[in-house]
Amino acid sequence: MTLPSEIPLFPLPNVVFFPDVYLPLHIFEERYRAMTRQALGGTKVIGMTVLREGWQDDYKGAPPIYATGCAGAIVHHEPLEDGRFNIVLQGLARFEVVQELASTTPFRVARVRWHEEADASGRRASLTRLRRQVETLLLPAIAQGEVRMPPGMSDQALINAVCQAIDIPVVEKLALLEKPDVLLRGQALLPILERLVIKLSGSGQVH
Repeated sequence: MTLPSEIPLFPLPNVVFFPDVYLPLHIFEERYRAMTRQALGGTKVIGMTVLREGWQDDYKGAPPIYATGCAGAIVHHEPLEDGRFNIVLQGLARFEVVQELASTTPFRVARVRWHEEADASGRRASLTRLRRQVETLLLPAIAQGEVRMPPGMSDQALINAVCQAIDIPVVEKLALLEKPDVLLRGQALLPILERLVIKLSGSGQVH
């Protein structure tokens, strides 16, 4: 699909969204209900961004956000009787906020620059090997039912899904999102997973 140059923004404090990954959201604030209604009537694209530290001081306004985000398309929506929505986004592409625009809508809108994932098809063997390393590190969590890997996930989708799911600081997760391709992202993910496995093994837990 052709991605629009201007998109609505949905900033949250602790959600970093990745391409190819699904993100369920419960939409309850009035401004984001309006955003969802408009998106459903148009491109269905919503840009997920991350609020910077101190966002609580101006949450109802326009607190600062990190420039890097990921847009998703609404692939499922469930309108509720009181105007709320349950929606599911499918990650499309990374973007950089170029300029926030003056808008008559209650939600924020920005002009963005898209960053398509660099093509890793020429490094398929390296990507597959990297996937196996990630899966090996996750084996204890998979065995305990803490992590579920849907069958048939592509190498890229699996690596991005793990990046989105792991419990690490937001700035560290944003650094993974900013990698220009999934191979570099996966290579940066490995030492993080190794660190988490060691930490959780020492505490008797693996998540």
